[in-house]
Amino acid sequence: MPVLTRDEAQTRAQLLDVHRYTVELDLTTGDETFDSRTVIRFTARAAGDTFVELKPATLRSVTLDGQDLDPETLDANRLALTGLTEGEHELRIDAAMRYSRTGEGMHRFTDPADGETYVYTQLFMEDVQRVFAAFDQPDLKAVFELTVTAPENWTVLANGITTHQGEGRWTAATTPLISTYLVAVAAGPWHSVRTEHAGLPFGIHCRRSLAPYLDADADEILDVTRACYDRYHEKFEEPYPFDSYDQAFVPEFNAGAMENPGLVTFRDEFVYRSAVTDTERQTRAVVIAHEMAHMWFGDLVTLRWWDDIWLNESFAEYMGYQTAAEATRFTDTWTDFGITRKAWGYDADQRPSTHPVAPDPDAVPDTASALVNFDGISYAKGASALRQLVTWLGEKDFLAGINNHFARHRFGNATLADFIDSLAAATDRDVHTWAAAWLRTTGVDILAPRTTAGDGTWRLDIDRDGSRPHRIAVGAYDRDPVDSRALVLRERFEVDVPQSETGTVRTGRRPDLVVLNDGDLTYAKIRLDAAGWDTVVRSLSGLPDALTRAVVWNAARDMVRDGELAPTAYLDAARAHLPHESDLAVVQGVLAFARTQIADRFLAPEARPAALALLTDLTRDLIRRTEDGSRPGLRLTAVRHFIDAAAHPNGLHDWLSDGSVPGGPDLDAELRWRILARLAVLGATDEAEIAAELDRDPSATGREGAARCRAALPTPEAKAEAWSRLFESDDLSNYLFAATAQGFWQPEQADLVREYVPRFYPAAVAVADRRGPAIAEAVGRNAFPLHAVDEETLRLGETCLRDATMIPVLHRKLTDQLDDLRRALSARSA
Repeated sequence: MPVLTRDEAQTRAQLLDVHRYTVELDLTTGDETFDSRTVIRFTARAAGDTFVELKPATLRSVTLDGQDLDPETLDANRLALTGLTEGEHELRIDAAMRYSRTGEGMHRFTDPADGETYVYTQLFMEDVQRVFAAFDQPDLKAVFELTVTAPENWTVLANGITTHQGEGRWTAATTPLISTYLVAVAAGPWHSVRTEHAGLPFGIHCRRSLAPYLDADADEILDVTRACYDRYHEKFEEPYPFDSYDQAFVPEFNAGAMENPGLVTFRDEFVYRSAVTDTERQTRAVVIAHEMAHMWFGDLVTLRWWDDIWLNESFAEYMGYQTAAEATRFTDTWTDFGITRKAWGYDADQRPSTHPVAPDPDAVPDTASALVNFDGISYAKGASALRQLVTWLGEKDFLAGINNHFARHRFGNATLADFIDSLAAATDRDVHTWAAAWLRTTGVDILAPRTTAGDGTWRLDIDRDGSRPHRIAVGAYDRDPVDSRALVLRERFEVDVPQSETGTVRTGRRPDLVVLNDGDLTYAKIRLDAAGWDTVVRSLSGLPDALTRAVVWNAARDMVRDGELAPTAYLDAARAHLPHESDLAVVQGVLAFARTQIADRFLAPEARPAALALLTDLTRDLIRRTEDGSRPGLRLTAVRHFIDAAAHPNGLHDWLSDGSVPGGPDLDAELRWRILARLAVLGATDEAEIAAELDRDPSATGREGAARCRAALPTPEAKAEAWSRLFESDDLSNYLFAATAQGFWQPEQADLVREYVPRFYPAAVAVADRRGPAIAEAVGRNAFPLHAVDEETLRLGETCLRDATMIPVLHRKLTDQLDDLRRALSARSA
């Protein structure tokens, strides 16, 4: 189907002024389709031709100004509207639309735990046309009147307050002006917890089978929501612009969450069925804060075209972490950002597919090209750039500029130029030059220290590989004279990069360790000098601040990826320092990189057993150190990573049989499936045991766990069946596809799956073409043969990229995976 181009959107926006959509949805017509009736009232500013988008199962009728149009004129997803006269028009469309099983459009899900069915919309980018007819572009805002007919025992949620009229019919309050992609419906027999705050109704909702888990966390979720709401009203002069605030935790959701005005949808993994760490709870709080920030930046003021999607996501990403740190008990959010999210941005920015935070409009010519820019650059790098902007500009001027922006463009659309102009009006600083250097360029700068000793002084020079200006803090640390493992902060001072020719001169002897970007206020890769690295090897865990430790761990990570540090040296540092690490986000981030990247990819197969042995020894040590119950999150993290690295099944079998880890924790559903998945990889379980576990946990998560385990079984029959389900049948939902793909490729089974590696590329192209962007994303992320780090896999992939025609999402994912494969090969050589 044709995608909307930027030129087409501009032409249509010049022609039309869209006023109102009246949408009636009937969700009682069967399991495969629902009825959609739409009335669009709009003005043509001049005589001309245009089109409206929809993707129906059946288009029953179309009338324009009372005159019937031929439904057969629908061409793919476009219905031509020709010969429009200047003035007011009314378009009526009656269609049957298909439910989705891939998280796009109107997704339908039946809960295997109790048989209850739920539907919800995800209309981002161009999927509103899967639900109702629309002029589907962000700058044709309108008001929406919505009526939904649903089974009588269902509750219907929408952007505005919904009212049950009887006989399954619900009406939603008319929205203010919003973009088509922000319309939202969620319907089903929801379990709801409702309250009121600041005079508005607030609610949280989930599937009935998750009700006990939502109830257990309802106070925390609502406390975070209220605290963020109040903090945003301290920051923003514009009050919250909608009539209610609902948060629905929905099944099989493709993203973390979606900022629909008044009805935020979250993946329902955020309703925790099993034990989680405090860092995971912090992540949920940050996502709540992120989505609420969108109510102003994204919903009240919306991008004009998708080249400015970073404005939505970078702002919400920055505000999410900052506001959660200011308003909730999770005061250390930036450490998790530094060790986890920022690495996502650094990696994306070093691949061939990199792009500026704010790409040139010509680089985003259509919606398909825009979709691939939802990546670590638009989120993590953009948020890092805004954090650096706040450091450089000052928060007072930054917020003044933001409030200018809201006032100038409320309920309208705006561009990067509008945003920069609003900031510039609040400060004497040259924001336009800053934006050109930071937002219109690609790549990661590298900052490295050079220190020289003088007579009672020392001098710092900073070498910069790159072109951006940076305002950073520098930390100077000395070894503790009593505790050789500890480091003491001598001083922390600010430096602007590039420096003057004379560098920065400080009093005292040269420090044992100089950490650039202490506090992680800029976006750049950091290097250590030789003396600094020697100090880190001995004393990394002795750095007094968790965020500083995250900066240093990221430096080590980048050096491994760049071939400047042996992967085994990173593992040795982890073994030496993680037992003494107090910050859980750092432990989780380091263990994840050590396991999934170093052990599984950066080391040759013959070195992998030793790496896994080191990780099991390390995590066993962490388990022993947490036997007193004082650090349950650290213990849970250690148990999870011990399971994932286990090379022998006996201990895992004992845990599974006993139903607990000696000394705790008891095995909940997540840990039981995790153990069973590892036993499947090791060939130490079978179909009967998987089926028994599914009987024990017949939930949606249980189905995914069983699919993952079955695909991981080391038999030709299991691999053939999993391959068929992935690539030869289109029956799997988005989540079951991902789970099956995650189980299929295993480093321990390289010989068994060798024949499938060359088959992957043509199969991936075919299934992505059939099933669309959501499955294409899952193919590239979960179904790629990550274990196959060899020149032949690279050659096959490069041939596929060169010769095959594929949808942009898959092309982007394969480009990125192949670049990571090159890095893994390089790291092995180093």
